Amino acid sequence: MSLDKLILGCANKEPIAQEQLYRLFAGKMFALCLKYSKNKEEAEDNLQDGFIQIYDKISQFKNKGSFEGWMKRIIINTALQKYRDKNVLNVVYDFVDEEEVIVEVEEDDISLDYLLKLIQELPNQYRLVFNLYVLDGYSHKEISKELKISEGTSKSNLSRARAILKEKIESRQQESGFLRAFQ
Repeated sequence: MSLDKLILGCANKEPIAQEQLYRLFAGKMFALCLKYSKNKEEAEDNLQDGFIQIYDKISQFKNKGSFEGWMKRIIINTALQKYRDKNVLNVVYDFVDEEEVIVEVEEDDISLDYLLKLIQELPNQYRLVFNLYVLDGYSHKEISKELKISEGTSKSNLSRARAILKEKIESRQQESGFLRAFQ
């Protein structure tokens, strides 16, 4: 079934179309949910809630732009809304130098799964800003609107997230270098 037919079927609340749409996009959307969640269970909840929103709003999709991009926006907004509702987005006013923190990673030392784990371990406000800015291309202005924080706080949180990740990655690289010395 073509994507246009799936979208129309979902708009008509057809269970078969909804199931096929889910099977088609669940993997990509779950990976997105993992970026905005503390753990796998929370990501699964965000995925389910996101698809409910997608099914509810699918008739609003106009064939302008990417359907997958539209879905991603809903999934991200669903995850962010949970944090807003729980009031777990504590505003952090750390002053951090605006200078970019650059993390050099040797590919042999750090796996993608490990990097995702490190990102998931970041405090909520740092993780959300990091993901929105670095991984999903939002501007600080857009982030400030989404998270209801100032642009300066967004920049500070991003800088702090990068610094934390850099510290953890460098620590891991030093440990692996130390271990290699004894092999």
